[in-house]
Order: sequence, then C-alpha cells, then structure tokens
Amino acid sequence: MGGFFGVVSHENCVADLFYGTDYHSHLGTRRGGMVMTQLDGTIKRVIHDISNAQFRSKFDTDLSKFQGHCGLGVISDLEDQPLVVGSHLGVYSIVTVGKLNNMEELTREAIEKHHVHFAELSSGEFNPTEVVASLINTQNSIEDGIAYAQQHINGSCSILIMQDGFIYAARDRYGRTPVILGKKPGATAVTMESSAFPNLDYQVFRELGPAEVVKISADEVTTLKKAQEQMQFCSFFWIYFGYPSSSYEGKNTETVRYRNGELMAKEDPTEIDSVCGIPDSGVAHAIGYSNESGDPYMRALVKYTPTWPRSFMPQNQGVRDLVARMKLIPIDQQIEGRRLLFCDDSIVRGTQFKSIARRLYERGAKEVHLRSACPPLAYPCLFLNFSRSKSVLDLVARRVINDLEGGDPSEEILKEYTTAGTPRYERMVEEIRKILGLTTLKYQSIEKLVEAIGLPKEKICTYCFDGVDPTGCSKCPCCQPPKAPQQ
Repeated sequence: MGGFFGVVSHENCVADLFYGTDYHSHLGTRRGGMVMTQLDGTIKRVIHDISNAQFRSKFDTDLSKFQGHCGLGVISDLEDQPLVVGSHLGVYSIVTVGKLNNMEELTREAIEKHHVHFAELSSGEFNPTEVVASLINTQNSIEDGIAYAQQHINGSCSILIMQDGFIYAARDRYGRTPVILGKKPGATAVTMESSAFPNLDYQVFRELGPAEVVKISADEVTTLKKAQEQMQFCSFFWIYFGYPSSSYEGKNTETVRYRNGELMAKEDPTEIDSVCGIPDSGVAHAIGYSNESGDPYMRALVKYTPTWPRSFMPQNQGVRDLVARMKLIPIDQQIEGRRLLFCDDSIVRGTQFKSIARRLYERGAKEVHLRSACPPLAYPCLFLNFSRSKSVLDLVARRVINDLEGGDPSEEILKEYTTAGTPRYERMVEEIRKILGLTTLKYQSIEKLVEAIGLPKEKICTYCFDGVDPTGCSKCPCCQPPKAPQQ
C-alpha cells in the first residue's frame, strides 16, 4: 500500500509535514520520504529505508535541514519517493499511491515513442512513480498530464505534485483510495488518513471524489477536474488498512468494525467462554462481537507493540510468519481450559492462524473458533498492493477451491464458491477449517459487510471476494491475476 501527506502554509510547516506523514506509518514499511520547497526556492528531499526502523527515528535528525511553506511526505511499501522531476513542465516533486498493472506497456511506449529512460529498483522493476511522471510529462500542463496519466493507468493511482509553492492533488480514477483535504488558519493539508488532522489542528474540509483534481494553496482549493460519479472504494480500508480514528466517505473505521462484529455475532449461536481479537485490526471487530453476544472480551493474545509492525507487509513469507509469531504473546491464564473465539480482519494465506491455533491448543485451549471479518478471499487484489501474490494459489480459499475442483474452476463455479450458503461455499469453508485446525470457522458475508460499512455496494470494491468489477478494468489482459504454477 502506502500513504501520503502534503501541506501548504503561510508559516514554516515542517512540523506538520513530519507528523502528518508519520501518521501514515501503518500503511507501509519499506521507504519513507519528505520533500519541501525551501524558503530560498530550492527543493530539499530526503528518503530513508524504514524497513527496520520507525519513520520518526530516521527523520528526526533531518528536520533542522527543512524550512519552508510547502511540502510532501510519503510512506511507501515498495519504491523510493518522493521524486524530483525536471521537464518541459518545469521542476516539480511527485508522490503516488496505487498499483500500475500495465507498467510494462507504459514503459515500452514511453521508451519507443518518447525516447525517455527510467531508473530501476534493486528488484529490477521500474519505479511506478517515475512512470507516472513520464506520462504527465507528455502533456502541456500538470493538469492535463495528470488527467492523461489517470486515463492510461490500468489499476489505480492517487497523486500529489508540488510545484511553485502549490500542491496538485488527484484521487485515483475510481476512488479506490481516499484523498482528504483539511484546513486551519493560514494552511491547507491533504492526506489519505483523516487521523493525521486532529492533533495538528486541521479540520476536515472535504474529500476528493473519484478522478477529481485540485490545486491547493494555503488559503484555497481550486477544482481543476470535477469528480466522476462511479466509485469503487476499497472495502479493506474499513476491514484492515484504515487507522481506527480515520473516516472515509463519512464512515469511521472503528465504528464500522464494531458494527461488523455485531452483525457477525447476531447470526452465531456458538457457545464460548470469551471473545478475543487478533491485534490490531481484529480487536474492534471482536469488541463489536462481544458487545452483541454478551460474551466477555478477554485478551488471550497481546501484541508486543514497541517494535513489531504489521505482518503482511514483508514480501518474504518466512519473515511474515516470524513477525506474526514474535509480535503475539499468549496469556496462559486466559487460554487454558477455555473455549476461545477469535475475530481477525481476514484470512489470506492461512499460515499465520494455523500456527496460532496450534500454539493455543498446546497451551490448553479447549476450543478455538475463528470469525473472519470479511468473506473468503478468492481473487488477488488487482487495484492496490494489498497482496503481491505470485499466484492465485497463495490465497488459501482459492487453493482449496482448486483442490476440490481438480484444477482452475470456471467463473460460473467460482460464483458458487463465493456465494455464502451454497453447498460449494460450505464445503470450501469446512476444508479451510480443517487446514487451520479450528473447532469452527465462519466468514462475514458480503451483504453484511456492506451493511456494516453503510455505503451502497456499487460504491464499494468487493472484487477480491466475488470477482465483481463494475469498471471492467479487471478484464484487461494487464490485470489478469498470476496463474497457478503448472504441476
């Protein structure tokens, strides 16, 4: 994933930029960067590797080098950002958040048609933010360049550009990620997480609509391109990505998670001794479950918060499993002889909770029940970097489906597996339960998840659950998920 923050102010705004960016640290763990237009008009940029250290600790010593009225910050899970670009449009700085499915096509066209060149990441991949900049540079203005880039990107891309003391902000074409404006006297800020605003004294001004582009000064926001109606907001912001104090489209993350847990409990007669949440994002779902069921919320597992980040971020599966194990510490007195029900935000590969369940039984748990706050993941995400899967079989639900069907199923059969209550769905869930070693396993349904969020389904992206994509983007050859390896 990733997250960004930008600010334009009449006063020196380095503190706002630093802390506003830091409030996005939960969205990425690889790179952090800040760029600012200095008081003398020059551009100062710093990028650090934050894979083994917190953003704040890496940038503390740099703050004295920044003095300015306009800046951008970014937390990235992949590439170096921000970039400083020199072109016929002038010098500007750019940060992006999203996923370019057709990057190979875009880079080939840029090289062959416009004779540009690109720097490469250490992994051998092109820098997506640099590719976006190359698209922008084909046009005669920043405004036209952003519109051109959004039109040609297959996937999603939200953009911030700093130039001449202004910030251009663009939300991705179908509004899959949030872009939120905040104001206080003498300053305007733009963020992905509204939780960055309160402690910096900003008030939410408004949210950009899908594909909307604005130009931001300290005093005003000018619309350059109006929002389009069609929206496909990523549902995982409420399930997992979003910070509890953030709100998107008027729906607070923590409140949605409480409601989601309540809805799961209403249809669950399972007799248990306590409800537990897998830290961090599973906790609110579990509290909601407990509030509705009347079963006490107790912490059988606690997260060692000082050092361990979210576990899905590391690309190496072995590292992910190690982080998942090391960050969760069991409390034996809350485990031994008890019937435990855990709420987790999702079940992706299945490896982590399989290990957790085994450890709980070893410590004397009588029963271990699991409730997933979202439906089974049957399709890899094509629009954000939620899961950089090398194969659809990285998803435990899809792996079980393929095993049950003896190979890749048709879309018609997949629909049966992704529709709660069908015989194929129930059979899939039972097989996953056996793999994880659970007493019982239940998933939230798409219908109840949508109800918990409180927006119309047609405005929420549920592609990873049901394969439904109203935009048609997923049918593009660039967006086809990685195939299962040949046996």
